[in-house]
Amino acid sequence: MRPLSAKWVPTTRAALVSAALSVLLVATACGSGGGAVDARPSGPPQRGGAITVLADGSFGGGWPTGLDPATNTTGGANISQMFAIYGGLFQLRAKGDDGSGAEVVPHQAESYELLDGGRDVRITLREGLRFSDGTPMDAEAVAFNLRRAMSSPCTCRPAWPLADNGVTVEDPRTVMLHFTRPYGAAINSMPTSNTNWIASPTALRTMGEEAFKIKPVGAGPFVVESNKLSSELVLKRNPTYFEPGLPYLDGLTFKSIGGDQPAYQALLAGQAQAYEGLNTTPLLEQAQQSGKLVVTAQPPTSPYVVQLNTKSAPFNDERAREAIYAATDFNAISQGLFRGRYPVSQSFTGAGGLFHHEAVEGYPPHDPARARKLVQELGGLTVELGTLGNYVAQQVMTALQTQWQQAGIKVTVHEYELSTLVQQFSSGRWQAMLQTAGAWDPAAGVGVGFRFNSASRFSGVSDPVLDELLNNAAATADPAQRDALYGQAGKHISDRAYAPFGLAFAPANLAAEGVHGPGLTTKIPPMLVNSGVLWDEVWRERP
Repeated sequence: MRPLSAKWVPTTRAALVSAALSVLLVATACGSGGGAVDARPSGPPQRGGAITVLADGSFGGGWPTGLDPATNTTGGANISQMFAIYGGLFQLRAKGDDGSGAEVVPHQAESYELLDGGRDVRITLREGLRFSDGTPMDAEAVAFNLRRAMSSPCTCRPAWPLADNGVTVEDPRTVMLHFTRPYGAAINSMPTSNTNWIASPTALRTMGEEAFKIKPVGAGPFVVESNKLSSELVLKRNPTYFEPGLPYLDGLTFKSIGGDQPAYQALLAGQAQAYEGLNTTPLLEQAQQSGKLVVTAQPPTSPYVVQLNTKSAPFNDERAREAIYAATDFNAISQGLFRGRYPVSQSFTGAGGLFHHEAVEGYPPHDPARARKLVQELGGLTVELGTLGNYVAQQVMTALQTQWQQAGIKVTVHEYELSTLVQQFSSGRWQAMLQTAGAWDPAAGVGVGFRFNSASRFSGVSDPVLDELLNNAAATADPAQRDALYGQAGKHISDRAYAPFGLAFAPANLAAEGVHGPGLTTKIPPMLVNSGVLWDEVWRERP
């Protein structure tokens, strides 16, 4: 097989940790004014202590089906918990202090190589990896997990075009992936996928799936002590973690909480030390001036999109879709509700991610008169619009409802928990959904294929031309070719009025003073919605 130019050779972890520490030493709180807390640590990372991390119950704080990578149906929202337990074959790490650049690097993997024009990927594991139950994390264990993950119901299963014998073992440290067509985006898709989280096959077989999903066993920085589904996950330090000296913390607890306001109050009261995913803009500004919390606003990668189910009425009629475009003014929403904090994108990428272009040629403009005319032609237009129940989505949905009603569109709105939202998409009986539609790499996770590929159950579109553009973009490892193809795909979506795009949003993370760590108090572009905090490097200053 002929190697491509895309190849990653080992980098020492010491160098990575040193780079992360350098970022920490120069990072400052993202707030402004005298109330901002200085995020710079007083010295090098300290070992010991524990922290409690809060997560919104409507997203990252919900894991109703447990934390087995193959049976967890909300894995894309649970990246923090999964990394803490399993580590990961690969990580997304920042390349600079400002979080404007990032790259996927091996973690439990030592290196990778694209072969045969991208039809094969060779992954070499680090030597001597072991699960916390003492069994080897070797190529056979990884292959077992990859096969199981690819046949799972998890929304975080990657859209790999695997061949029938798609996962093979070359030797005890080498796993091969075999695709039916070139797939250059395979490695970039790993950190957001359940294929990245490797569970102990021995523990799984011994315990059985029902017990394993409650108390899973991985090779990550922490071990599960107790797990109350969608409530509290208590972890302790893994003494056999492969990284010497890591994790810094002795204990890490995730607690579900009912949104930004109670999380903010809990942090101020000292009941927790971190919160992932703050998106209530007034609270964000308040936190920046509180003088008590470190606020880190992450670079946006995932624009909101109004997905339209073109497979059924009313949006199988292009005039109805055009009416939605003409009635929608995301620039007014951005300025009026968020003072321009979240920039508007006309396609499926944000400024913090790959292949971002703010504008799309020929994108339909806001035109209320045209919207009203189209609604009259249709004999009226009634729409059911749904979204997840968080602040930004709620505010945007209410604004859209107002704008659309001014154009004569009758709108009923619904808010869903994540698990219920998944059920709505799976049923196919939905009309419009306000969702995020991007990822750091458009081919990863809930990226453009997840929202627009004909084969995805979370798509409202069935279009072979668009499928080919997206497949070809994911196939090549050449950034310039991918950029051009994604540009064509964005224009194709716009030309056919498949789904108007909006605010390129990313939430903020809050941390108590004295708590530090990559992705928590420094910037890492969100892989999906939230940044991937590297919990093995999070630490707490102690007296």
